[in-house]
Amino acid sequence: MPLPRPAPGTGRWWVIGTIGISIGVALAVWLGLANSLGAVTFVDTDYKVIDDRSVQVGFDVHRSPDQAVTCTVEAQDTAHGVVGVLEVQVPPSAVRSVHQQVVVRTASRAVGGSVRDCRTS
Repeated sequence: MPLPRPAPGTGRWWVIGTIGISIGVALAVWLGLANSLGAVTFVDTDYKVIDDRSVQVGFDVHRSPDQAVTCTVEAQDTAHGVVGVLEVQVPPSAVRSVHQQVVVRTASRAVGGSVRDCRTS
């Protein structure tokens, strides 16, 4: 069964619509890539509760080479309340990805630790 043909005189609008949608998709892809290029990202790798007053947190930071980054690491208790916060300076280096291990001092026993955010400094 053949597909129905567009009504006479509407072919031009199909072409204009197709071109418009193609430009819109290309613009959306370009904006998405432009906004993510050079962005600082991080990944929590591990944590270990050392004692009632400290937790060790490991994480990877991915950023542009030679870019200094400041990360906020926090420790949480059983009710997901923050019991400790540490600002970590990641100095610039020639490599893109850096692994960090830090010890966060806590006000009470923590059950977990993670990175809240990382930003350029």
